[in-house]
Amino acid sequence: MYKRKAGEDITKQMYNFKDKDEYDVALRPEMTPSLARLILKRGKTMLLPVRWFTVAQCWRFETIQLGRKREHYQWNMDVIGVGSVTCEVELLGAITSFFSRVGLKSSDVGIKVNSRKVLQQVLEPLGVVGDKFAPVCVVVDKLDKLTEEEVHKELTALSLGPEVIAKITEALSIRDLAQLESMLGAENVAVVELKQLWKLAEAYGFADWLIFDASVVRGLAYYTGVVFEAFDREKQFRAICGGGRYDGLLSLYGSKEVIPAAGFGMGDVVIVELLKAKGLLPDLPPQVDVMVVPFDESLRPAACQVAAKLRLLGKRVEIQLIPKKKIGWCYELADRVGAQQLCLIAPDEWSAGKVRIKNLRLPEDAPNKQFDIEFDKLDQL
Repeated sequence: MYKRKAGEDITKQMYNFKDKDEYDVALRPEMTPSLARLILKRGKTMLLPVRWFTVAQCWRFETIQLGRKREHYQWNMDVIGVGSVTCEVELLGAITSFFSRVGLKSSDVGIKVNSRKVLQQVLEPLGVVGDKFAPVCVVVDKLDKLTEEEVHKELTALSLGPEVIAKITEALSIRDLAQLESMLGAENVAVVELKQLWKLAEAYGFADWLIFDASVVRGLAYYTGVVFEAFDREKQFRAICGGGRYDGLLSLYGSKEVIPAAGFGMGDVVIVELLKAKGLLPDLPPQVDVMVVPFDESLRPAACQVAAKLRLLGKRVEIQLIPKKKIGWCYELADRVGAQQLCLIAPDEWSAGKVRIKNLRLPEDAPNKQFDIEFDKLDQL
């Protein structure tokens, strides 16, 4: 099924093998097929459009290098049931909002946008249609990795003649919508869609992130319309994320009607490297509200009781787990893990139904640096 969805070239990157029953299996390379099966299983009971996201663990069998790992987490967003570019605009809005929230600007990151329909409409009159078209897109997707000579060689290997290769080269050289309109005409469906996308992006306020680039086609065989890739403008890394429209995918899984869909995936590897390079990767120290410490092992059940109650109250709680440690060591541990308070379960206080609280982040002379509180009033902390 992945071969039908993605194409032979993509399946080479999968962790695939035969199981003990000789079935072909693969470690999950992405989540979109799972979404497709979910949508089809729910059938007419699911109200369209569906807006869906996940952050899933995925695997790719490839050489480990900067921006590439064999195991990664990927954020996916998809919209099912919308045939208009309003769908792509919403997805691009989510991507640019994320970039802004992590401190990146449009001067740091751009998003190349194109439509597969551009190349498709250039090649259809030349007989490059159906199953012949997807392999061309796979080669074009390698433009930034191959020399011009290598690209021509791979296109020739697909039985494309010099005239067809020249047309492909001409189409890929287009760098703005005015030039595209001049080539295909103002009424062309790809031109109309892309102009509408830019108009809505301007209304949203993120058009400055977008760049028209006819060479962006995405390598996956299932894309059918608008496609996009985010990249760092200094060109130090691979694509940060990518996606587009895939109206035919659900039909591969048994849908009797064409259900429009679009989505994107963003792996955690490249974005982390980019944030590191920009000095934007946040420092996320441990966050502990209360460190609970039993005075001795006879009070450990009481400490467990206190920890459980504080957790039910929504506190982030650690309990000192190592028996027979001195109180001074426990205070040092609480400080090292960044605890805001230390809750000491001591014999006299506990027999009175109380615990002792010390606010570790307040000055020593603060009036509420240390106090006792009744167990039943821990919700007042």
